Amino acid sequence: MRLGELAGKEIININDGARLGVIGETDLAIDDETGQIESIILPRRGNLLSMFSEKQELIIPWEAIKKVGFEVIIVELDQAIPRYGKHLV
Repeated sequence: MRLGELAGKEIININDGARLGVIGETDLAIDDETGQIESIILPRRGNLLSMFSEKQELIIPWEAIKKVGFEVIIVELDQAIPRYGKHLV
């Protein structure tokens, strides 16, 4: 699959049905040597105060992706323990 084919797809968590974001509003962590995607990085949705704090992202490891469909990408994440981190560019 080409990177362009992922654009515009909605990311859905299979555990709770939550809509996490859309590819295109995300960043991708890509292995320099192999060119393979390591993770999808979604900007954290939050309230007004979060806009003024440090930037946080939800990091979805590529292994968490269970199915890529025509319109959606199904991931399996335990939302009880979201993996937020700082994205280093």
